[in-house]
Amino acid sequence: MNFTHANGIVLHYEDTGGDRPVIVFANSLGTDFRIWDKVAAALRPDFRIVRYDKRGHGLSEATPAPYAMSDHVNDLAALLDELRVKSAVIVGLSVGGVIAQGLAAVRPDLVRGLVLSNTAHKIGTQESWNARIATVEAGGIESIADAVMKLWFTPAFRSPSNAEFAGCRAMLVRSPLAGYLGTCAALRDSDLTESTRALKVPVLCIVGDQDGSTPPDLVRSTANLIRGSDFRIVADAGHIPCVEQPAAVTALIRQFLMTARLA
Repeated sequence: MNFTHANGIVLHYEDTGGDRPVIVFANSLGTDFRIWDKVAAALRPDFRIVRYDKRGHGLSEATPAPYAMSDHVNDLAALLDELRVKSAVIVGLSVGGVIAQGLAAVRPDLVRGLVLSNTAHKIGTQESWNARIATVEAGGIESIADAVMKLWFTPAFRSPSNAEFAGCRAMLVRSPLAGYLGTCAALRDSDLTESTRALKVPVLCIVGDQDGSTPPDLVRSTANLIRGSDFRIVADAGHIPCVEQPAAVTALIRQFLMTARLA
C-alpha cells in the first residue's frame, strides 16, 4: 500500500512506475480503485498505471462533508505532481470522469487525453442529490444499496450466485459516510458544461447500454459537447462496465490510444 500527502490530505494510491506512457484511473462514487483491477492488469505491460482512492473513499482520508468538485480535482493534480507525472491519459468513471474533465480544464498540462466512462458534464439535479443526501443521513448507505445496485449492474450480474456482485455491494456499503455524502454534494454543485465544451484534447466517451445512473443519452450529450470526441456503447453492462465487461472496456481504451496516437 502506498500513501502520500496531497493537497492537505492523505491519499492512497498505486503506481507501477517506469518510463512508459501514463494512464491514470479515477473511480466512481462509493467505490475504490479496485474496480479497475482487470482493466489495469491488462494494460499494465504497456503503460505506467496510476490508480488512487479519491478523497473520502477506499483508504484515502475522509475529511468532513461537504466537498467541492475542486477539492477532488486539486487532490488529483497534487498527487500527479507528487508522483512527477508530467502528462497522462485520465480514465474516469462517473464522478471520476467529472474529476477528469475538471483536471483537463484547470491543469491542461497534465492531460494528454481523456476516457470518460459513464459520466457527464453534469450529473443529476440539486433536488435529486439533496434527496439522496437526506436519505443516507437518515438511514446510512445500506438504505440505498439495493436501489444503487440496480443502477450499477445488469440483472444478469446481480445474480445471488455472483460473488463479485456481493463484493461490489459490500464496497459501496462500507464506504466512509463522510466521503460518500461529501462527494454527493460535490456532484450536486458541479456543472462543467462550458469548460467541457472548450476541451481540446482527444476524448473517448463510453457507457454501458444498461446504465441506470448515467444513461447512454446523457453520456452522448457530453460527447456531443466535445469537438472530435468519440462515443461508444458497451453491450451487456450497467454503470460500471470496467467490472462487468473489462475486456470490452480495455479494447476500447487500447483502440482509442492507438487512434489518437497516445500510446
